[in-house]
Amino acid sequence: MSVYRYAIIGTGRPWKSDGATGFGMSHTHQHGFAKTGRTELVAVADVREDNARLFLDKYNVDAPIFTNYEEMLAEIKPEILSIATWPHLHADMTVAACEAGVKAIHCEKPMATTWGDAKRMKAAADANGTIVTFNHQRRNLEAFQKARQIILSGELGDLTLMECECGNLFDWGTHWLDMLFFFNGDVPAEWVIGQIDLREPDVIFGAPMEQQGLVYWKWTNGVRGIMVTGHDSKLTTMMRLTGTKGIIELPSENALKVRTEQDSDWRVIPMIENIKGSDPIDLACADLIKALDTPGYKPLLSIDYAIQHTEVIYAAYESSRWRGRIDLPLKTEDSALVSMLESGEIGPKRRAQPSVQ
Repeated sequence: MSVYRYAIIGTGRPWKSDGATGFGMSHTHQHGFAKTGRTELVAVADVREDNARLFLDKYNVDAPIFTNYEEMLAEIKPEILSIATWPHLHADMTVAACEAGVKAIHCEKPMATTWGDAKRMKAAADANGTIVTFNHQRRNLEAFQKARQIILSGELGDLTLMECECGNLFDWGTHWLDMLFFFNGDVPAEWVIGQIDLREPDVIFGAPMEQQGLVYWKWTNGVRGIMVTGHDSKLTTMMRLTGTKGIIELPSENALKVRTEQDSDWRVIPMIENIKGSDPIDLACADLIKALDTPGYKPLLSIDYAIQHTEVIYAAYESSRWRGRIDLPLKTEDSALVSMLESGEIGPKRRAQPSVQ
């Protein structure tokens, strides 16, 4: 079987190592693709040459280093590319790689820091026939896979409502929204209504986050979703899926509880998976290879799925700006959160709340 030419943009440093500024996701990408036995690392690009050198030394790979990723794309012409940079860089890098003829891209999440950039990435992938996936690796975790199997079996009846809580809508919420779309068969959303509170920006990988948020939306098949984020967001469980015949609760990423009309009490389904390990990312890399090998096969972490829940994120921000429901498709191009922060509508420049008379 063919071996694909593989390159990485953004080597960084391993998580919690000296000088690390993130989770070092390039290392998990490299592990996953190397494990398939179907890739050869032919180049790396990083604005810091010392990071790139440390990366190659760690994996005992002799490959050229570039500080300009566009030069790498033009000279090396990789077939598979990992993008493991901060999210504000994803769009330009993805578009450039698609236009340079890269066959498949595995990019870190979230997609992009504006809705317009997310759409630009999707348009470039479609126009150039590039397979693009995002590292929403939780689709491969045992607890979430099992929950989906239960839903598909009909044991829960018809889904009616899904609820979840997490720290923020953008960096963490992208995972949870992706999971709820996964449970609901990846049908598109119909409308979104949301409110956010941002007083002192919490910046994660260069992107500001709300301190508190509430999002309510409806999918086109009638199922409703609710997400609570940030301050005082803790619900009775991390995630709850309600159907006409029962309920699934996921109190953590490796725990599953089910209660249906046939159960007198909660049924706890044991999970043995190490959620902090590399297994789900290894599976994501192997799935992308499968998509390259199998014409017409859509990978589980496809951009087609990621863009649907990304639209909900930006529609929630827009709903807070508009002070009303947003019917999809979303027509604005920016991030309303960032725009409101810059204008002083939210954040530290906003005037104090009026006192009650």
